[in-house]
Amino acid sequence: MEKNMLVLFGSPREHGFTKELFNLFIQEWNNVYPNTNIHMFHAYQENMAPCTACGFCRHKDGCSIPDYKLFDTLYRNADIVVVATPVYGLSFPAPLKAVFDRTQQYYEAYISRHIKHPFEKPKKAFLLSVYGSNDKRGVEMMQQQLQLTFSVMNTQLIGTIAAGNTDREPLNTKELQNEVKRLLLANIRVL
Repeated sequence: MEKNMLVLFGSPREHGFTKELFNLFIQEWNNVYPNTNIHMFHAYQENMAPCTACGFCRHKDGCSIPDYKLFDTLYRNADIVVVATPVYGLSFPAPLKAVFDRTQQYYEAYISRHIKHPFEKPKKAFLLSVYGSNDKRGVEMMQQQLQLTFSVMNTQLIGTIAAGNTDREPLNTKELQNEVKRLLLANIRVL
């Protein structure tokens, strides 16, 4: 069965550790699900404006800032969401954080306009993250932020692959590849 995957790419580097981890993930993914349409959403290239809390979405669908339509369309069509990002200051890089902050419109749909499911199509999500230190708290905080964000987007975060200490050493690709295989096999029934 063909699947649609939306990749939210949060790194400014097209050939950095985040992309290397993503490539490992996709290689293993394609072994299990070869018929997947992959749509890349580069947060730095899209450069979406942050939420201004203007209140537009309290009363109407959508956002007063028009640069969100592409993301909304891609997200609605996705079966699988992959968030591939480095950790910046124990969180997401600012351009990716702006994307997530703009999901406020779905909270408003749920809370203010009583729309139970702003997204009909259920999605499964993965977090792929790299961080320069040995401090895993940034990944843990990003997981919590995603779980909250996804709670009104009919999306379940089902797995995280994280690689630390990248300021001092390259990725352990063999270990990460095995970790990705285990994660995909553990979730094969729900994908």
